[in-house]
Order: sequence, then structure tokens, then C-alpha cells
Amino acid sequence: MWQAEVRVDLDAIRENVSRLRSGTAAELMAVVKGDGYGHGMVPAARAALDAGADWLGVCTLDEALTLRRAGITAPVLAWLLAPGLPLHEGVTAGVDLGAASLPQLDEMIEASRVAGRPARLHLKIDTGLSRGGATVADWPTLLDAAAKAQADGLVEVVGVWSHFVYADSPGHPTTDRQLAVFHEGLGMAEKAGLRPRYRHLANSAATLTRPDTHFDLVRPGLAVYGLSPVVGERFGLRPAMTARARVMLTKRVPAGAGVSYGHTYTTERESTLAVVPLGYADGVPRHASNSGPVQLGGVRRTISGRVCMDQFVLDCGDDPVAAGEVVTLFGSGADGEPTADDWAEAVDTINYEIVTRFGSTRVPRVYDGERP
Repeated sequence: MWQAEVRVDLDAIRENVSRLRSGTAAELMAVVKGDGYGHGMVPAARAALDAGADWLGVCTLDEALTLRRAGITAPVLAWLLAPGLPLHEGVTAGVDLGAASLPQLDEMIEASRVAGRPARLHLKIDTGLSRGGATVADWPTLLDAAAKAQADGLVEVVGVWSHFVYADSPGHPTTDRQLAVFHEGLGMAEKAGLRPRYRHLANSAATLTRPDTHFDLVRPGLAVYGLSPVVGERFGLRPAMTARARVMLTKRVPAGAGVSYGHTYTTERESTLAVVPLGYADGVPRHASNSGPVQLGGVRRTISGRVCMDQFVLDCGDDPVAAGEVVTLFGSGADGEPTADDWAEAVDTINYEIVTRFGSTRVPRVYDGERP
């Protein structure tokens, strides 16, 4: 008998990737960073590859090497690389690396010397996000240094890439401005003698709404897991994660009973309370206190009082509720249960955060649709 679980439908991931794949002529990189957005990086990666993904995208070197240790040989790009990492291990494992500055490029050149093979690089230009990537002012210097290193046989410039600011708001003028800067950056790369095989810019939102940004490779992340990056649009995607737990105990309390820490909720009448053994240590946002939606006994209910580290409480009124009954926090919505979008709205965040919170916790992940 299980107490709480996160169920991941790998067939849903396969369906989502197939849908995304059918909407573009570009190659597709399934982004599996953040432990597959909480869904489990390795199972999610395998499901995405089953469905036709050509690449996998991660942030850290450790994530990339974990994929390799799992026996995954597909192209992998890792792009969030702090100074001093053993980049030669990534080069040896055939991991592509994202480079955005001269110091990073220097480390990758050294890694190639240690590994005894050229490092495969994707040079990143900052087109307006002001986060990762070389500024337009620094871009020519990075290109010249990379071109020299490539001529010396130390690196292979495989890609040029950037990242959108507002692709989740189709039609936002920032997207067109960034696209223009990206084209300018590609022109500079060509003048420097670099002709990378892969030019890539499109995230989930742009993959779904801006085919003019697809170039040679698209990088959907959230959409792989069936969640929409555009509010109010579903795009036929199917959410892959369901989070649920069993009621631990129930009790009748009188009207006026304070519930949970700080008594931020008080019963209005004699009621049955149901205690659910999930809390913020398991991924339930504390901000869901008095606002998080769940389904119990076919009825939508709201968390009563503060979310604790290990549990929360539901005021069920006079409804018959017993220990052991299943409480669904979120799922696909097919059976009327809340979705990750509902949770995001309730706690003023994004659906990305909701599902990612439930990864790598003490709640076991159970996979449906696993293949040998």
C-alpha cells in the first residue's frame, strides 16, 4: 500500500514529442534538465528518444554525464557551466558544450587538450534576455577566438544559439527584435569563417507558435511533459505527471476549530477534517496554504490552513471521508482533478515550478508505459 506517489505517464511524453516533431522540419532537442522537469531525467529522455527526439538538452555537466552513464548515446548539449568544472570528462563522453565568453572558451580549449579530441561547442549570443550569452558587443571577439581554435583543431563549432524572452506571449515585439539580432549574429559568424550545422533559438512556445524561428533545431522543454507554455492554449498536449496521496486520518471537530499552524483557517461549522501526508518537503508549495486545489471523493476542495513540512489538512464539511481515500493534487484533468496550471494560478507561479517541485523528493515516482 502506498502513502503518496508521483505517477509519470511515459506514453504521454511520447505523444507530446511526436506532436512537436510533426510540427517542424527542424531536428528536435528534448530538454530534460531539472531531472526532466521533475519527471525523472533518464526515463523522460528515453521516452522522448523513442518518439523521435534527435537531441537531449540539459543544464549541467553532471546531468549530461548521468545520461551517458545510463547508456544514452544521442547528442546531448549542456550549457550552464561554471568555471573549474572537469569539462574534459564531457568532451571525452561526446557531450556538446555551450560557450558564451572567452574564459569559457579557454576552459573548453584546455578540456580538448586533456581529452585529446576537439570539444564540440555551441556559441551563445545574448539577443535580449540579458542572462547567458555573449553580448552583441563581445560577440565578434568570441567568434574570432572560436574560429582560430577551430582552425587549430582544438574545437568544433557545431552550433550558434540564443534564448527568447517572451515567446510565451505570441506576437510580443521582443520576439521579432531578438530574431533580428540572431540573424545579425549569424551573419557575423559567417564573416568570421564559421558555418555551424545547427542554428537554434526556439523553446517550447516558439516551437508551437513561431515556425519562422525553428532554423535547424528546436528545443522544447515544458511541452515535452504535456504542459503548455502559453496561457489559455493546450495545443493538444497531454500532461504526464499526477501527484496524489492517501488520507492519513479523519476527525470531527466543532465549529470555530483552528486548523494547522497559526490557525489561519477556522471551521465555520462542525466538520470532518482529513489529514493528507504531503507537505513542502515533498513539493507542495507553502504558498498553497488556504489556496491549493485538490480532488477528494470526486469533489474539488481547497487546502485548509497552512501547508506544513509533511502534511496539510482539508475541511470536508459533512462529506463522508475515510482514511485511505485518494487525494489527487494535480493530474491531466481528464477526471476533473486539478492540473498543474490550476496550482500555478492558485499560488501565483508557473506550471514549470509546480511539476519540478515534485522531482527528487521522498515521494516515489511510479512510471506507466515503461519499455524494456
